[in-house]
Amino acid sequence: MLVTLSAVEPRPDTQPELTWVSHAWRYAVCLVFSAAIWQTVARAEWQDHRLLFMAEVVLGLAAFVLVYFRRRAPVRVAMLIAAMSALSGIAAGPATLAAVSVATRRRWREVVLVGSANFAAAQTWTTIAPIEDNDFLVTTLVNLAVNTGMMGWGLYIGSRRELLWNLRNRAERAELEQELRLTQARSTERARIAGEMHDVVAHRITQVSMQAGALAFRDDLDGDRLREGLGQIQRQANDALHELRDVLGVLREDDASPPTARPQPTYDDIDALVDEARSLGLDVDWADHVDRDVPVPPATGRTVYRIVQEGITNVRKHAPGAEVAIRSSGGARGGITVVISNPLRDRPGDRPSGAPGAGLGLVGLRERTELRGGRLHQRTVGSRFVLEAWLPWTA
Repeated sequence: MLVTLSAVEPRPDTQPELTWVSHAWRYAVCLVFSAAIWQTVARAEWQDHRLLFMAEVVLGLAAFVLVYFRRRAPVRVAMLIAAMSALSGIAAGPATLAAVSVATRRRWREVVLVGSANFAAAQTWTTIAPIEDNDFLVTTLVNLAVNTGMMGWGLYIGSRRELLWNLRNRAERAELEQELRLTQARSTERARIAGEMHDVVAHRITQVSMQAGALAFRDDLDGDRLREGLGQIQRQANDALHELRDVLGVLREDDASPPTARPQPTYDDIDALVDEARSLGLDVDWADHVDRDVPVPPATGRTVYRIVQEGITNVRKHAPGAEVAIRSSGGARGGITVVISNPLRDRPGDRPSGAPGAGLGLVGLRERTELRGGRLHQRTVGSRFVLEAWLPWTA
């Protein structure tokens, strides 16, 4: 692995948390390293340099205690233990551990400072310690190689820790993004269900409300005409239930049960929608000027159908008895333009249908149209309300 020095502040959680097991094996390695260093001079110090022997033991034990706190002040602890190791071979193990710990931080100034201090301390100890056949050049080369190796090992460990941290962080971020995508997908699906249910049910329920209101208003109907009106209400209610079932069936595309939903409406179904509105007494002036050399894409046609359906529903709610003009034009090159207009009130004495409205129909249509890449505008021209929408031929 390529080890690089970085002056960038490392992330604080790249270092793993130390458990008692982690401390134990690190101390064991330090003891082995210290014993390997000190055993070369221990007998000679005990026999001829008793004061140096005592300094070795005291400073070595202090270094083993101090190295436990290396993560609280890495550089200070490493420098202090390096100074102890200049007079104590026993402190060589803790000095190595503290220096490697500093190197894992991968800050080049700290690495150079602590590495130089440890090299100088090793040179000092090998000079004053009673080592037999102490060749200065060989000792210097060995100390340089050992200190360079331990600092390089610390850099490798730090690089590996940062790599693992990055991988964990990416995995956690990917899981979080996946959860966010799922949440957004659920919200989008709920909005889709709400929009479809409003489009298909509001139209039918408005018809039911209007017919029920008409029957309640008329007190001159005989039994046959009353039964006929109630039959129409029943048919409209059944149609609303069927269309609601169709919407839910289409939205449950992952359902393993046999499909029962009818196909979603397309542009060709607008004629049937207009005929139905006329059969229920609405005066609809429908003109289709769309170039039909190329079939209208299903998604675009379905959006146009919903726009016309909502326009008819709004006329029934807010201007019953008014004449509604619907114009559709365009083609594959320029997209489709739909214009729906009706008088604000057909006659001064006309009343609204009484059907409740939350004002969400046009909001939902605008969102649906913009989702398809189109535009929807509403305005008042003189005494007429105009709803105009443009949709690209394909999204």
